[in-house]
Amino acid sequence: MELTRQRIREQALQRFKHTRTCVLARELCLLIRTNRVALNPKDVADCCSFISTICKEAGCTEPSEICQKAAEAVLTSEERYLDLCMQSCQKCGESRRPAARQIRERTTYVA
Repeated sequence: MELTRQRIREQALQRFKHTRTCVLARELCLLIRTNRVALNPKDVADCCSFISTICKEAGCTEPSEICQKAAEAVLTSEERYLDLCMQSCQKCGESRRPAARQIRERTTYVA
């Protein structure tokens, strides 16, 4: 019984961390991208830098670095910014795919 409680606790804390970092970062990114036309480049740069920090906290270093580069690029080149933003979003999507090991663990039958 205690092992089940411990496992549920760990899963809940992991979901909390994921929501606090990854889900928040994705929502903020979507908000910035959809309202980019109304925002100043400085606004977008500040927001993207913040999102980059959230990604780094989640352990997603590559998307974080690309997002930080996009934050810097938006001040000089919108085309470069959009390209980097797209790359960061793709990397973020890759990190959400479950690893093969995790799938095997969930499908293992234990009598």
